[in-house]
Amino acid sequence: MKLLTVNLGRPKAVEYATGPSGTTGIFKEPADGPVRVADPGPPGRGASGVAGDAVCDLSRHGGNDQAVYAFAREDLDFWERELGRPLPNGAFGENLTTSGLDVNGARIGERWRIGPDVVLEATSGRISCLTFQRRMDEEGWVRRFTRHAATGAYLRVIAPGEIRAGDPIEIVHRPDHRVTVAMAFRAVTLERQLLPEVLAAGEALHTEVQRVAREYVTALKEHAQNGT
Repeated sequence: MKLLTVNLGRPKAVEYATGPSGTTGIFKEPADGPVRVADPGPPGRGASGVAGDAVCDLSRHGGNDQAVYAFAREDLDFWERELGRPLPNGAFGENLTTSGLDVNGARIGERWRIGPDVVLEATSGRISCLTFQRRMDEEGWVRRFTRHAATGAYLRVIAPGEIRAGDPIEIVHRPDHRVTVAMAFRAVTLERQLLPEVLAAGEALHTEVQRVAREYVTALKEHAQNGT
């Protein structure tokens, strides 16, 4: 398992950007050398955990629960075949393009060491947005990407440091629950009946997913009490 590239996005003005600045950082390209990774801070104030990577809409992106976004080269290869066009590393706006790692099958709270120092922890899957659809220029892309449910993983930074292309990736902790990145994603999108189950991941789960799941469980209890 290894890191193929670390991908960085510079602010780019596009008419479909959802952020207040009218720019997006989704257009990412591989970095040439080592890149610093660190906890960016809380949502709404913290941006990317990857130095030199732009986050243009802090209301939707960035923050410690989604400091880094990883996507598997194997899944890019799948979409290359489906779409009939090349997809270079970074094409989906991912910071890390990996090889040999089951990104979507990672359990929430699973930790990866990348290179000698950096440790990252899986928190959730990536929810697709209109900016992603426009960037892909594919009709119905959000629906298609969501149904496939191989979204890549958002990660929080446990131990900071530098990473670079070619670094080995090692799974250093794997929780004993069964809540994977893909399962957490399905729970907040097309299979909301899974929401009670994802709470088994505990505090490692993305804060927003925790909130949605707890509200769902509360609503179920209220319906049961009211006989509805």
